[in-house]
Amino acid sequence: MSDTLSIGDPPITVHLRKNARAKRYSLRISNKDGKISLTLPRWSNLNEAMAFARDQEGWMRKHLAKQLQPIEVRFGETILLDGIAHEIAHGQGRSVVVVDGVIYVPGRDEQLVPKLRAYFKTLARERLVPASEYYAGLLGKSIGRVTLRDTRSRWGSCTSDGHLMYSWRLVMAPRAVQDYVAAHEACHLVEMNHSDAYWSLVAQVSPNYKVDRNWLKVNGTLLHQYQL
Repeated sequence: MSDTLSIGDPPITVHLRKNARAKRYSLRISNKDGKISLTLPRWSNLNEAMAFARDQEGWMRKHLAKQLQPIEVRFGETILLDGIAHEIAHGQGRSVVVVDGVIYVPGRDEQLVPKLRAYFKTLARERLVPASEYYAGLLGKSIGRVTLRDTRSRWGSCTSDGHLMYSWRLVMAPRAVQDYVAAHEACHLVEMNHSDAYWSLVAQVSPNYKVDRNWLKVNGTLLHQYQL
């Protein structure tokens, strides 16, 4: 079976992924780069996969049209930090500094993206590790290793042995949203699922979680559009 399908005119490229645990065909469009993936059950065949993708062509084109265009990160432009648009300006010295709504980044133009990305990663660790420890402590638990990645499909995750993963892009979201994601993952130390019992636990440690979760649903795509 081919790794991709070409649907319609102009063609849409659909990437195929076999999953032995899948019970049905399912499509997913990446918020970061618009890549379309079609998950195939073990019993699938190419003709059925093609027919399914063709039936969903309208849905795919609709969602691709809605996606935001990539945002180039440049001096003089703005970027979100803590949910607030900050201007990016040339800085002095060796460190990135944030003052009065301006992010000062030292160095040449070609150094801007790597330096800003590194700063966001450092900031994410400084915030999410203590927040994770705090919420875990409320639950009588302790956390394991914390890693930061540029994930496309999830903002955080928790393993069965207590290791946590977060997207460093969370620092672009409001502080309350950052704390909510830390609380969300800490609750998985108790409930490794999304059952009613799990959400009841989240409500106990993060009473406004529905507001913060909705912010990510509405604005999460934007955080992935910045070309960092």
